[in-house]
Amino acid sequence: MENFIVSARKYRPQTFDTVVGQVSITNTLKNAIKNNHLAQAFLFCGPRGVGKTTCARILAKTINCYNLSENLEACNACESCTSFNNNASFNIHELDAASNNSVDDIRNLVDQVRIPPQVGQYKVYIIDEVHMLSPQAFNAFLKTLEEPPAYAKFILATTEKHKIIPTILSRCQIYDFKRITVEDIASHLEFVARKERVDAEPEGLHVIAQKADGALRDALSIFDQIISFSGKNITYKNVIENLNVLDYDYYFKIQEAILTGNLSSTLVLINEILDNGFDGQHFLIGFGEHLRNLLVCKDPVTLDLLEVGGRIREQYRSMSERCSAGFLLKALEISNKCDIDYKTSNHKKLHLELALMQMCTLESDAYSIAAKPAIASEKKQIKTADKPKPSPATQSVNPHINQVKSDETAVKPKPMVGTTYGTVSIKNHQVKKKTVEEEEDISSKPAEDFTQEKLEEVWSKLSSRFKTDQNFYITLTSNKPVKKEANFEFSVNNKIQKKEMEDRKLDIMPFVKEKLNNYHLNMEIVVDEQKTQTKAYTPQEKFKKMSEKNPALKSMKDKLNLEIDF
Repeated sequence: MENFIVSARKYRPQTFDTVVGQVSITNTLKNAIKNNHLAQAFLFCGPRGVGKTTCARILAKTINCYNLSENLEACNACESCTSFNNNASFNIHELDAASNNSVDDIRNLVDQVRIPPQVGQYKVYIIDEVHMLSPQAFNAFLKTLEEPPAYAKFILATTEKHKIIPTILSRCQIYDFKRITVEDIASHLEFVARKERVDAEPEGLHVIAQKADGALRDALSIFDQIISFSGKNITYKNVIENLNVLDYDYYFKIQEAILTGNLSSTLVLINEILDNGFDGQHFLIGFGEHLRNLLVCKDPVTLDLLEVGGRIREQYRSMSERCSAGFLLKALEISNKCDIDYKTSNHKKLHLELALMQMCTLESDAYSIAAKPAIASEKKQIKTADKPKPSPATQSVNPHINQVKSDETAVKPKPMVGTTYGTVSIKNHQVKKKTVEEEEDISSKPAEDFTQEKLEEVWSKLSSRFKTDQNFYITLTSNKPVKKEANFEFSVNNKIQKKEMEDRKLDIMPFVKEKLNNYHLNMEIVVDEQKTQTKAYTPQEKFKKMSEKNPALKSMKDKLNLEIDF
């Protein structure tokens, strides 16, 4: 029976050019070799499985090669290269600091450093997991690391850079290895699949790459596991079944139910997911990523941040067109809050269901699907067509008005169509740049008069839509709006409520304008000074009120020279 070699070892990079996802580091090392600027000690740090030890071995092999290529790669033919490939090199030593972390181990290493190389130019010492050395071993290593012989090079590798003492860090050139991107891992897995003659679906390889969390070694281990499960045919279905990953289709089904406000379908789907053995928080994390991907798809500039395969990428693009940015932001906020509170909840399933039910009400309460503007535009065209044109008799009643209008037109030239006036950001909701066409649309909309009773009735309906947002609901119901000529005024109890009302005008005014059929309406927010004075908010105001009731407090504060916390 032929011995099986795992893919992580079989396809381990042998040259700088084959290292995956660390181009800046490999280019720096090659330039250092080319310009003969090699440091005496290197520190390679970063997450697991990103190529630290691999790069250390390639560097050690390259600097001892007798016949470097023009691309600064080892020849694999000279005595030094062949001995290294056969694990028989006397010039390259690997030490595992996890099991050799005492002072005696470092003393033995220092004694070996004194012996010059027999073959090749350098003696290279690769110390893996160097953060495991004891403080005494670090101190015993300092002098040798600072002033080694010209032929000695040290390459230290670690996943926990913060555990290494500063005196060691100051003596090394530090190279920070980054997590390998999903695209780079998926591309390398595709290369390995071709070499192994395995048929692999791109979506399945993307799931493996995502599961690896930036570690190429983990990805290759999972790849071997999937081959053992499914043979020479890796499919998306096989991957999610073997790795117990929640299928993207579930996320899209729940998203569809939320957009249509279908509570029953949402509850049935989440119950099915939990019955299949998936943890509720595992679903929350995945659904939060799903909402983030939909938000990323809203703008072509951020589309490259979407780390999924081709077919699923198209599904995301199609679904994102049906969701407004405001809806996605609010849904992400609910999902994030549910995730934070999930572990402390006594009824986890109900906690999860409640979050999904809140998302189901978002579209009907405060946001609209992208199709709604088209309906509004259609209604506007009908109204414009039905609007009667003024008769000649009406036009000639006051010719002076027409003259004034023509003079104003002459003085104020009309801006070019498409001119933008800037962008306004209100509480994370991005308002589109207004154009001249949009301003003309608003000016053509009705501005019907309304009564105080009608205004209060509309305000009551508006308030009921925000019952789930308790703080904002209290602000809306604390006072009644008051009609002021063609607009209205709303009083709040303090400056905090005023700031909240100003930030959320975008949630309020479209509804009020529509219900009152007055699209020129404005709301003025004022602070009720009497209520502000009667209630203490700041620590100073609270202390003042307390000292008025009990003067001994002020006396004690003065005698002890105490200060009021801000």
